[in-house]
Amino acid sequence: MSSSHWTPKQNKLFEKALAVYDKDAPDRWEKVAAAVSDKTPEEVRRQYEMLVMDVNYIESGQIPIPEYSR
Repeated sequence: MSSSHWTPKQNKLFEKALAVYDKDAPDRWEKVAAAVSDKTPEEVRRQYEMLVMDVNYIESGQIPIPEYSR
């Protein structure tokens, strides 16, 4: 069963799968979805697109980088 909510564990699996299956990998979204489990290829593709948008906003200075306490 899939949902739009992503758990921290799913996000970590997603990030690891992206490192394994780069943009040139055949059937990339199917493979990433299989690695995450409980997500469809369409859901992982949308998650990736949102990640790219967030990175672009941060890099363009539209969203400040959060300050973390040490």
